[in-house]
Amino acid sequence: GKELVAKAIHTLSRRAHKPFVSVNCAAFPEHLLESELFGHVKGAFTGATTSRKGLIEEANGGTFFLDEVGTMPLNVQAKLLRVLEDRTIRRIGENKTITVDCRIVAATNQDLAAAIAEREFREDLYYRLNVVSIHVPPLRARRSDIPLLAEHFLRQYCERESRDIQGISPEAMRLLLAYDYPGNVRELKHIIEQAVAMSIGPLITADMLPPQVLEEGPEIIQARLAEEIMGSAIEPTGKGRLKALDDRERELILEAIGRNEGNLERAAKDLGISRVTLWRRMKKYGIRGTYTVHYG
Repeated sequence: GKELVAKAIHTLSRRAHKPFVSVNCAAFPEHLLESELFGHVKGAFTGATTSRKGLIEEANGGTFFLDEVGTMPLNVQAKLLRVLEDRTIRRIGENKTITVDCRIVAATNQDLAAAIAEREFREDLYYRLNVVSIHVPPLRARRSDIPLLAEHFLRQYCERESRDIQGISPEAMRLLLAYDYPGNVRELKHIIEQAVAMSIGPLITADMLPPQVLEEGPEIIQARLAEEIMGSAIEPTGKGRLKALDDRERELILEAIGRNEGNLERAAKDLGISRVTLWRRMKKYGIRGTYTVHYG
């Protein structure tokens, strides 16, 4: 989610035709992170068999995205501060400076104010970075983004793996919409990556989703509803899509009860759900009346 926001900022800016480079600061130990960011010359340290540009230098003219900046070691923070103040970098093992011009976007899920108080993050760097602040809510708080993100990741992985998968089945999409994503957008991305790897047909189907998604997903009726709503000529989006699913679910329940002459056992079987689930749905939608229940 954070990187997609950074990419959107880049794409909509005058720097769009220049590189977009990103790094997750938490993915590297201290000595490797410094080399990744600033580069090094041959012989600067053990294993430096060739000279190498740093990622900041590669982003020259464009946008450099620092994810999880709160995990950056203090000595690397000091060097990043110099980049922001002087617009220059110095490769490890080299004395000369190199001028760079790139927009730096930083992201974190940590409380940087607390990190400053604990002397784990530089206050001067914080104020240098915090010129414009954007709060990105967790994915569970913006479920209308899930279909767009899922389709985006699907196209991304299909292109990478040379796969011809046409889309995500309504049943699978309804399950994705119901899940809470404790790992946020990154978790959704990994779920789609796994589904692409497992897919043998033209669609991502529910059985290709991981157990945690299936366990927290809606019942079969929701999948059938999704197929009907999402397959319609005019597709609602966001909250409208979810309301349309609820409205149509109520209609289908009433139709099933009518078809089965008020017998809830047969109506539940017709809908593909348990009798208990049917009772809950009826209560949710205020469906009242005199119905028969068969026990046997």
